[in-house]
Parts: sequence; C-alpha cells; structure tokens
Amino acid sequence: MIDSFLNYLRFEKRFSPHTVLSYQNDLSQFEIYLKKSYEDTSASASYGMVRSWIVELVEKKLDPLSVNRKIASLRSYYKFLLRQEVITKDPMMKIKVLKTKKKLPHFVKEPDMVKVFDKEFEETHEGWRDRLILELLYGTGMRLSELINLKENQINLYDQTIRVIGKRNKERVIPFSNSLVPIITGYKEARNRDVEAGDHGCFFVSDTGSKCYPMLIQRIVKKRLGVTSVEKTSPHVLRHTYATHLLNKGAEINAVKDLLGHSSLAATQVYTHNTMEKLKKVFDQAHPKA
Repeated sequence: MIDSFLNYLRFEKRFSPHTVLSYQNDLSQFEIYLKKSYEDTSASASYGMVRSWIVELVEKKLDPLSVNRKIASLRSYYKFLLRQEVITKDPMMKIKVLKTKKKLPHFVKEPDMVKVFDKEFEETHEGWRDRLILELLYGTGMRLSELINLKENQINLYDQTIRVIGKRNKERVIPFSNSLVPIITGYKEARNRDVEAGDHGCFFVSDTGSKCYPMLIQRIVKKRLGVTSVEKTSPHVLRHTYATHLLNKGAEINAVKDLLGHSSLAATQVYTHNTMEKLKKVFDQAHPKA
C-alpha cells in the first residue's frame, strides 16, 4: 500500500521527487518500526502503535519539526487508505503534533545585499552565471528547484517576466527589473561562447555544460554571500530576503503571497516580522503612551 500511495503522490498529486522521497523515508521508517516492535504492517496499525513510535522518536531527541513532518506523512497516508477502503478507522485521529519554537526566517539586510552586488564578477561563464543566479534568487524570490529547472523560453525579456513552474506544477509569472536584462543577455552570450551545453534544455548550466544541481547553487550562494553578516547562507535565505524587503518597502502582503507562489497567506505572514519591529520602533518613539 505504501507503493500505491507513493504513486498517487507522483502521478495524481504531482508532488516533486524530493517531496515523494521524504514521504517514502518517513513511511519506510514507520514500517520498519512496526515489524520490529509488533511484527505488523502499517495497513493494520492502531493508534497505540503510532503513538509508541512518536514517543520513541521524541525519546531519541529527534527535532520536533522532523517528528511533526513524519506525523503529517502518516496523516496523508492513512487518509489515502481510508479513501481506498483498505482501513475503516483512522489511527491518526487522536494524534497531536508537537509544540515547536517559532523560528524567524534569516534574511540579508539591504546594505549587505548592496555589498554582494558591488563585488566584481568575472567576465567568464562562471562569473556571469553566479551574478545572474544571485540576481534572480533575490530579484524574483524563486525557489532553488524552480531556478534549476528554468528553461530559456520561460524568460520574456520584452515583458520582463519569468514564467515559473512551482510546487505541484503550479505556474506563476514573476516580473523582474530592467537592470536584469543586460545580465541575462551577458550570461547567455558567455554560456554560448564558453560552454557546450547538453540536451537537457535548462537555462543554467555547469562549466561542463550539464544541468546545474542543488549543491552547486548552494556553493555559489555561500561563496558570494560571504561578504555579508548573515549567519545562514542558502538560496532560501535570498527568497526570505526578497519577501522581507518587499514588505519593508510597503508591498501588499497578498501580492507578495502571489509572487512567492504560496498557497495560503499564513505561509507569507512569517515575513512580516521585520516590518513589525520597525512599526514597534515608530510607536515607541512617537506615541505619548509608549
């Protein structure tokens, strides 16, 4: 049944391979636990069995966020089994998620972003590519997977927009600034001149012409953000930075939600933290009762 569920996620829900792998790992771990502890399978697991697994994960000091992700995986799995009429009672009904500390997203301050782009980039394929990757991550807020899978025909230089295929194959169009046009053109010229690209059709390529991979993009971002004071450097930090800077400049939160490709406003509201800090300072300085 786990294989059937994973195929459902792949072909009907159209989840990304990375997401499907996460579900697979969680369910496989649960299945191994059941066989070892109860000589049973997930299709016939009870509430008590599920709860005992969660208790074991907590006792092993697993991060609460990771435990909650596994709980979410089991919830989806057992809803699927109910719809398939494999089970008649959901063992997850009384299972509650663990309390977690609310973490504020890391972001780069505006003066630090100026430092990043003030640094000189080499007039080579690598230099143009690194510059454009940083510009797009910060200038459009696209996800790492969206950047890696970007095709040339998704970039419209005339309208200055990028058509992005996001999670669950949802499409959105993101505008970009006029200053990006010569950088995009410069990268294409350097790539076509210096690199023999493979037949994968992706816009960004490695120095050997193959499709870029996550670790390469992460290394580029880490290297180029080394001039900043931010503690954590990753492509997602630039996505956080994009959203935070938009809101700080007065962007409407629903517009930011659409630009980021969030399905709910709750996911976007986490970026209002910095704006709220500024509002508190204004209140403290200006209000007689502060």
